[in-house]
Amino acid sequence: MHTPWKTGLALALTMAISYTVCALLYALWPGQGIAFLNALFHGLDFARLQTPHAFDVATFLGPLLVLSLWGLLVGSLFAWLHCKLHCKLHGKSG
Repeated sequence: MHTPWKTGLALALTMAISYTVCALLYALWPGQGIAFLNALFHGLDFARLQTPHAFDVATFLGPLLVLSLWGLLVGSLFAWLHCKLHCKLHGKSG
């Protein structure tokens, strides 16, 4: 039996890893990060949103925690709903 929290945990870990890689790349090359966002969003000027203070641990940990928790909740909800719909559509109990 598949448990929804395992899917939630997998999504949370995926989000945590991808956010960490993204933050590391931005910390190393902020100019290129802003240029990438500008290109990704069809020329919107993200340079105006760049803050004057340095990227620090608190700036990293807050969003990491929020994204991980959100991934856990959303992934668990998705897996639970998928299981409920799959069981209903295929006549299985659950």
